[in-house]
Amino acid sequence: MWLHTINPSVKLLVILAAIIALALFLDPVLYLVFWIGLIVITFSLSTISKKTWALLTAPFFFMAIGYVWTAMLFPNEALLVEEQVLFKWGWLILTEESLMRSAGLGMRVIVFSALSLLFVLTTKPVLFMLSLMQQLKVPSRLAYGIMAGYQFLPLIREEFQIMQRAQQIRGVGRPQTVKERVSQWKSFVIPLLASAIRKAERTAIAMESRGFTGEPRTHWYREIPLRKRDAVFAALLAGLFLLSFTVSSILQ
Repeated sequence: MWLHTINPSVKLLVILAAIIALALFLDPVLYLVFWIGLIVITFSLSTISKKTWALLTAPFFFMAIGYVWTAMLFPNEALLVEEQVLFKWGWLILTEESLMRSAGLGMRVIVFSALSLLFVLTTKPVLFMLSLMQQLKVPSRLAYGIMAGYQFLPLIREEFQIMQRAQQIRGVGRPQTVKERVSQWKSFVIPLLASAIRKAERTAIAMESRGFTGEPRTHWYREIPLRKRDAVFAALLAGLFLLSFTVSSILQ
């Protein structure tokens, strides 16, 4: 789909610019309109699974609820005199301004998480690293090192599972308490670290034998070009921000 074909560097810079622009405001209406528009863009222009997106978004919703609850329960006491009280019961005082601030903080978390998921779920790590090297001139030594380390994660997880099964075959039961679980994890640290070091050495030798010496490159086997659709994506998010700002201004 369309969002998956946007240049990763452009996508990253546009999303960072959107986060910086949104961080200047604390208006829940602006965030709500932007979030709704972002959801429409995400699901209409990509192949992201709604179930996967919902599962990844759920923790941020709980975090947003925590922000809202904390901001409502612990408002700035110096401002309570000037604010309009909506509800008061003992020490609990809820004002209109504190409600709007807390809602703004909660919506900020949700919108920033939606922007982050838009980037993560529509960007392939390999293409992202190639784009960083070609468009943002990130040193190839650093980019390829990060890419190689990223590929190690599934292997380390697989080795961890193999060690767990090996202990079970030898009669070591599953840990029942937190102390037993921590003790088991400690026994895995040294073998996993030694295995990671061996893999890193073999990868470094393989990369040097294939000419990856860290010198600046002028030609690439796989080009990540800049296209008109990248500018359209930037204009799309900018237009969504302006629409959100206009709706918020009208409703206030």
